[in-house]
Amino acid sequence: MFTPVEAYLGWRYTRAKRRNHFVSFISAIAMLGVALGVAALITILSIMNGFESELRDRILGMAAHIVVEPERGKLSRWKEIARHVDQHPSILASAPYVRREAMLTHYESVHGVVIRGIQPAAESRISVISNKIVDGQLDLIAGKFNIVLGRGLANALHARVGSRVTLIAPEPMRTPAGMVPRLRRFNVVGIFEAGVHEYDTTLALMHLEDAKRMFRFGDQVSGVRLKLADPFEAPQVGAQLSLTLATLGLDSNRVVDWTQTNVNLFRALKTEKIVMFVILALTIAVAAFNLVSTLVMVVAEKNSEIAILQTLGMTKIKIIRVFFIHGGLIGFVGIIAGVILGVTLSSNVHAIVSGVEELLNFKILSPEVYYISEIPSELKLRDVMIAISVSIGLCLIAPLYPALLAIRTSPASALRYD
Repeated sequence: MFTPVEAYLGWRYTRAKRRNHFVSFISAIAMLGVALGVAALITILSIMNGFESELRDRILGMAAHIVVEPERGKLSRWKEIARHVDQHPSILASAPYVRREAMLTHYESVHGVVIRGIQPAAESRISVISNKIVDGQLDLIAGKFNIVLGRGLANALHARVGSRVTLIAPEPMRTPAGMVPRLRRFNVVGIFEAGVHEYDTTLALMHLEDAKRMFRFGDQVSGVRLKLADPFEAPQVGAQLSLTLATLGLDSNRVVDWTQTNVNLFRALKTEKIVMFVILALTIAVAAFNLVSTLVMVVAEKNSEIAILQTLGMTKIKIIRVFFIHGGLIGFVGIIAGVILGVTLSSNVHAIVSGVEELLNFKILSPEVYYISEIPSELKLRDVMIAISVSIGLCLIAPLYPALLAIRTSPASALRYD
């Protein structure tokens, strides 16, 4: 496609020099601009992947991969459902739960909470709650009316391990004196920190039997929580379970997976990643415009040489190829340097950030303020290939105008005074 003459001229123009070396300098600046743009794009996308994975892992550590719950009311045939779902090869464990909203009070502090009644042994197979206890322990025993609070909730109530809090149920109790609220004193035996604001500030755990008694569930539950071997198979497994429940006459229950319950959060993260990609791609576009200006200046400097080449019989197509080679070399070097720099930064974000924090004696993500105190990074080949593709596209478009400008050179006009 390219002859040795065109390749030689393109390479020679890349190293074009005059007394001020100006063209070589702006060529280096164009390479540097492309390299920094590609490196920034790869690094930022990797960091955003890291934050998304960290948040997803924290949510999935506390939330069930799939929940089987009734359309309305309470789930009565939950033991039958648990027995059938445990036979599915993709399901590792199941656990019943009771969920209700209520109020907790401690002295003058009052806070709305989400109560989750659990079986501690079964829950440990579903979630990582037992590993998230930061004070006390998951000592939930039926009939003891113990409770475990999220750290943010405990702070809001000014409660700690050993405190006694009062739970006020929303359903009132009928007495000869009229309707009175139902309340019960609970012992705080543990405090957990899941690293997710929603759980840490609103969730309280108690034993399943205590929750049934408090909220008058009898032998019913709110639903059954399931854990899968692969969380990303949740939509497919959920569809299979829906068909299975329908054949058992349990089609009044619905199957909800984690991608549905957290759809707004992950959609927002995806949108933010797309916006950030567009912004950083514009940085590469700016570098491409710098490449255009570089090539235009080369055309102006080499005006006479282009005219001589035309008089020697070089066609316009070959002249266009010369400038595409010239621009392509600048873009190629910039892209390769940017990929190397971006991959290096993405693979060593933690070490680099730690070094900067130690040098400046400043914590970028303070653990007292942010749930994620370290900047995570997850380098994906797909993002690297997208960054390379976008950069190549922009760098191939950049030489088009200077090349068209070069072929418009008139040999008679260019050589008139030479």
